Amino acid sequence: MGGLKVLITNNTLDERAGSELYVRDIALGLRARGHAPVAFSRALGAVARELRDAQIPVVDDLGAIGAPPDLIHGQHHLETTIAALRFPGVPLISFCHGVVPWEELPARLPSVSRYVAVDLACRDRLVRECGIPAEQVSLLFNFVDLARFGVRGPLPARPRRALIFSNTACEATHVPPIRAACASRGIELDVAGSASQVLAAPEAVLGGYDLVFAKARAAMEAMATGCAVVLCDRAGAGPLVTSGEFEALREWNFGIRTLRHRVDAHWIGGQIDRFDAADAGRVRELMRERGGLEQRLDELLGLYASVLAAPRLPHEPDALAVAASGYLQWLLPAIKGRGLPPAEAALQRIDALEERLRSREREVTRLNREPGLRLQAAVCRLPVAGPLVRVLGRLLFGTSGPPPAAGTGRP
Repeated sequence: MGGLKVLITNNTLDERAGSELYVRDIALGLRARGHAPVAFSRALGAVARELRDAQIPVVDDLGAIGAPPDLIHGQHHLETTIAALRFPGVPLISFCHGVVPWEELPARLPSVSRYVAVDLACRDRLVRECGIPAEQVSLLFNFVDLARFGVRGPLPARPRRALIFSNTACEATHVPPIRAACASRGIELDVAGSASQVLAAPEAVLGGYDLVFAKARAAMEAMATGCAVVLCDRAGAGPLVTSGEFEALREWNFGIRTLRHRVDAHWIGGQIDRFDAADAGRVRELMRERGGLEQRLDELLGLYASVLAAPRLPHEPDALAVAASGYLQWLLPAIKGRGLPPAEAALQRIDALEERLRSREREVTRLNREPGLRLQAAVCRLPVAGPLVRVLGRLLFGTSGPPPAAGTGRP
């Protein structure tokens, strides 16, 4: 397959978070293999600058792109739909990176050739919640850029230094119980993430820690480095990752479905006490053997090739317009801010509030680094309402996303 022009869409290219860094790593990997990626988002920032510094084009206006791409790698339904309407003849792959965010609902367009889930939870969302036929969904696990994340030296017999690596970590979420469990065992604890100290280059610091509390991408990066990892986030706590449980946990992206316990000092302490330096080394080897970027790029390029080689199903001339009309009709209440079911309207208000609180929280942290600062705790406290509202919305109103494309027969 010759060099491909691939348009990659994303909700934002600003803060260092999961899908943003996924775009960065995929784009860098594609370019290294002779392809021509272009990233598109209407919200640019730190990750966009990083891509541009690496000579990868980033646009917030698709009119700036000259010739149409060969393929649209679509992440987040709004940006994906914009790209599909701008380039109506281009095949499209719709990716799902999360089971909770509204932005991760699938695109419903006749040009979608394939849907991709990054773990079993996302596949469940696409198939069981959104009605996408299972045969149209591919599973493509997440990855770590092994060239970026090297291997640390041998772990000590017992952990001495630990890190909470999470964008949701603050005094009102899961920091206090982890601190208590670590303090009682003589373990020094640091906190990193957007609510405390942003790690612009986590690959440069992870090797200095023996134990990391994280989930999903952050957990995978720590494992690949050779740290022992306890799965943990604001939403809950999971187990210490062992070589015996590695594969089962990886299928869920070491993510939210693995966080089945309340975050308390007793549970966290029990997982710390399972620390095994030798087994952490085996976990590191498993992650580096099965979870590397190059392996995922092979699979992704194979998926691209199969989509491009597949016969194009004929569509009615106005099928895209009909699908776009249905999408805008579904989207209109969100744009106007009225007409939504009560829980869904509350969800939007909570999302906006969370973003304002994160901004205030970062400002507070810059002004005062003391972890016990009362104002920081007050600022952190409200975001825990977000997941509760999301769950209520699903239970009460069954919100499942954009309408199906015309003529697909999907519910």
